[in-house]
Amino acid sequence: MKPTLLILAAGMGSRYGGLKQTDSFGPNGESIIDYSIYDAIQTGFQKVVFVIRQSFAEAFKEKFTDKLKGKIEIDYVFQELDNVPTGITVPKDRTKPWGTAHAVMVAYDKVKEPFAVINADDFYGQSSYQALADFFSGSDQELDFSIVGYQMDKTLSEHGGVSRAVCHSDQEGYLTEIEERLNIHYTQERKIISDMNGDVQQYNGKEFVSMNMMGFRPSVFGYIQTFFKDFIQQHHQDLKKEFYIPDVLERLISENIARVKILPSSERWFGVTYPDDKPIVMESISQKIKHGEYPSNLWE
Repeated sequence: MKPTLLILAAGMGSRYGGLKQTDSFGPNGESIIDYSIYDAIQTGFQKVVFVIRQSFAEAFKEKFTDKLKGKIEIDYVFQELDNVPTGITVPKDRTKPWGTAHAVMVAYDKVKEPFAVINADDFYGQSSYQALADFFSGSDQELDFSIVGYQMDKTLSEHGGVSRAVCHSDQEGYLTEIEERLNIHYTQERKIISDMNGDVQQYNGKEFVSMNMMGFRPSVFGYIQTFFKDFIQQHHQDLKKEFYIPDVLERLISENIARVKILPSSERWFGVTYPDDKPIVMESISQKIKHGEYPSNLWE
């Protein structure tokens, strides 16, 4: 079965100042999502499912439906606070979204094949999609999952500290732990450190970090639903606590439920969080077009 691309695109973009998921970065108005879908098509994906808010539906359909018609199957699912398993009561004062693992969970009835999860505002590079496609075709084990690992120094910013999920593995390249580190940055001496309130860790830059590009099979949905129910039971009074994909992976690993293979990527990751990121992303895409990695108009 050819895989599906699940795009997490329900964020409001408050720090960006608008709906960055549909903003234009390519020479013909292409969004970052356009390039992600193009790469997925080139590597054999057959369907894309957008996880969005219902209020985004019109903008997304206007942006993507016509241009993708006949190129890849499209579907939508809405990540809303009340999209929860039967029996769960949403706290009346809750306004914050449930988190990335919840975003995956709500797609359970739309995805029946192996699938990749990505963020809408991250540029991952075509070879990373190829790595996931090869992983899916190389194994049919329902509890074999994967995570694309990027070299830390290919994900950092020259403009300040970033948070990264550092991936630790065993000798066979399977994930053993995801360590969330904050404020990873270059020092004046060009060393890479993470300083978390005095807890300082130095890195060589070749460590693998997760940028939320992962490969799953439909078997994961049942576990996510179970873990989400446990999450609600434990944190129902915390209106800001979120349910994240790394939390799911940690539990799958610690309870010996599934294996998660780290797929090394040589790509340089880039994405948009703030308005100042936009010209950097546009220039990066321009250089890729100049070097022949993409056509100047993706969908001609």
